[in-house]
Amino acid sequence: MEITPTIRAELEKYLKQQDLSKTEFGHIAGLNPGTVSGIVTGNRSISVNQLDRITLAMEQSADHFYDRYVKECIEEEPLNWRRISPFLYRCVELDRLDCLQRVVFLLLDNPIYPLLLFEVAEDIFQDGHNAAAAFLYKNVAESEKHQHSERLAVCQYRLFKLAIGKDQAINLEAANKFEPFVNRLDEITQLNALKDLANIYRSLGYWDKVFTFAQEMGRLGKIQYDLKHKSERKEQELQMKPNDGPLFAYIAYSDLLCANVCDAQGDHAQALEHLRAYTDLSWVKEKDSDTLHWIGLFQQWAKINTYVNRLMSGDISVLPDYVEYIAGEKEIFAELLNIIEAANRFNLDVDHILQRFEPQITAYQEPTSEGMYTQQVLPEEYVRFWYKLAKYSLNKGRYPYGFKCLILAFEKAVTINHVLLISNCTGLFDRFRAQTAPETLAQYEKMSQEVWERNDQKDGFVLGSN
Repeated sequence: MEITPTIRAELEKYLKQQDLSKTEFGHIAGLNPGTVSGIVTGNRSISVNQLDRITLAMEQSADHFYDRYVKECIEEEPLNWRRISPFLYRCVELDRLDCLQRVVFLLLDNPIYPLLLFEVAEDIFQDGHNAAAAFLYKNVAESEKHQHSERLAVCQYRLFKLAIGKDQAINLEAANKFEPFVNRLDEITQLNALKDLANIYRSLGYWDKVFTFAQEMGRLGKIQYDLKHKSERKEQELQMKPNDGPLFAYIAYSDLLCANVCDAQGDHAQALEHLRAYTDLSWVKEKDSDTLHWIGLFQQWAKINTYVNRLMSGDISVLPDYVEYIAGEKEIFAELLNIIEAANRFNLDVDHILQRFEPQITAYQEPTSEGMYTQQVLPEEYVRFWYKLAKYSLNKGRYPYGFKCLILAFEKAVTINHVLLISNCTGLFDRFRAQTAPETLAQYEKMSQEVWERNDQKDGFVLGSN
């Protein structure tokens, strides 16, 4: 078995090979000659900054000595956070998660270090180092002795957000795991967490849960808003501020979500009550530009959703006005989805509307964004748009185009692993199977086989329905 030389031995060997004195090497590396001498003789500990300078001067890759550094300077020496902390950050920067993990496992048994590791996790989470942050949050959470601590709740919240992606089954599992911790967060962070949970469950069609979390978000938002404007606190800013909008926006968004729930469950009268609540924002005390911007957004959403509420209630007379209104909007596909849904529900002919917006429909691509709402809700709406358009077209006898839309919807439903939408697509396909072209049928059956093979490995995991 080959013995790996120590960092000091390799440095000493390098100096001999290059015929360099410690002073000469110190000038190259930007280190004091005495520091170089102390490192070579073993009389001086090596900091990560010194290690990086030595590595660069030796023309090696930045992480060349990192495995040996863990063993020689951390595992075999007394733990020293001032030395360890910079090394952890460098491991993250250089994507050396293996070294990070070795050090973290060494630290977790000491009750001092989970708090310090949590602070590192918060830093790298903000910088977008998601894999490393998730590892730290998971291990800090597992080492937490107090199950009702706020730090544990924050870890679980971060893990929840880091887990969210295209796979709706994974999203559901992450939301279920985080739920018990949401009320252990500080009140302002709770607002964001409740909003995120509501949006996830909205994308899954879990309307009862959406309503529950939206109501709680509204209740908590009102408490915080009243506290902010109490006379004795008028001049006092909150120490923490919501990061997704002003306080009043959480209250208004609560009613917007509740209206969505009621509409989805067919209670359009109650939906209208919630809609009116976020239409009238005269109670908002702030008058700054950010507040006016948000008020404008809610008024715009209220106007559109009033059209939708009337349309889904069966008031077809509102359709022309609705179409004219959305014609001036930049993003219209949520509205086109509503129109197609109404057409399917009330047996309407909306060909003239689809023809009017044909260029936008043809160019429609799956929306992408980093936000929690758009990351989850819009991909699901994208699938439903093509599914509803497929249903409308097939019922009209336009089979080639209808199946083209259906294949697209099915493919995207599989991508996000939305079991209900996959089931809807397969049901619609079977209904019109007799009209399927051979090449389309072959494509569909190939995709169906792939779905079955994938899900067969998961022991029948099923999402909820809406």
